Amino acid sequence: MTTPLAVGAHVAQDDPIAEAIARQTTLVQFFLGDPQGYKGPEIRYAGGAEALRAAAEEAGVDLYVHAPYIVNVATTNNRIRIPSRKLLQQHMDAAAEIGAKGLIVHGGHVNKSDDPAVGFDNWRKAIDATDLKIPLLVENTAGGDNAMARHLDRIAGVWDAISSADGSDRVGFCLDTCHAWAGGIELGDAVEKVRAITGRIDLVHANDSRDGFGSGADRHANFGQGHLPADEFAAVVREAGAPVVCETPGGAAEHLADFAWLREHL
Repeated sequence: MTTPLAVGAHVAQDDPIAEAIARQTTLVQFFLGDPQGYKGPEIRYAGGAEALRAAAEEAGVDLYVHAPYIVNVATTNNRIRIPSRKLLQQHMDAAAEIGAKGLIVHGGHVNKSDDPAVGFDNWRKAIDATDLKIPLLVENTAGGDNAMARHLDRIAGVWDAISSADGSDRVGFCLDTCHAWAGGIELGDAVEKVRAITGRIDLVHANDSRDGFGSGADRHANFGQGHLPADEFAAVVREAGAPVVCETPGGAAEHLADFAWLREHL
């Protein structure tokens, strides 16, 4: 590689710049508000959005925002889908306000009795309805037989559907290594297969997995302490060539150890 990959971590949202400095990195991801609530985004940084944007620019830190876990724009349940679209737009607006490089969102799911095609089309409608001020990065997920972004064929269905939506050029992909492993996607050719579907990988969530292949369990582990084969794990990160966010347990010390492990294996 001609340039080193940017490797950062998911951090607490109160002062992501201080968290970046503590990890000696120029890349952090965080939530804006409650990841399990519909209340809407909250800027907890002292001075608000404008101050956070200025501080990030001054420190040379790239910011990524993770949308709440509860966002599910694919579902046929109106009481979830409609608030999810609203919440997605609110977080898109807030992420843009702080100068974030992207907003990451999970693929969601449909009900067991639903035709997956309905979920795909709901994704298209969501992209049509959302003002994508910054890139929206759809992330593959680990579990659920009815998930929209666990298996490659479902990811392809989502991508085919949203390709006809206004703003589809601002939709990217976030590849999570733990989710891929737990979801049953072979790591050896994961990058190649994802790129064949999406044409791009914009961000990598680098996580080891506490559970076995195909387990469906979304439980992250620090690097070298889970079930991912080290060579395949490193190859995914290397071949993707995208910025890396570690969503592993612990604080700055643990993340620095993960960064060192990854760089040693790259």
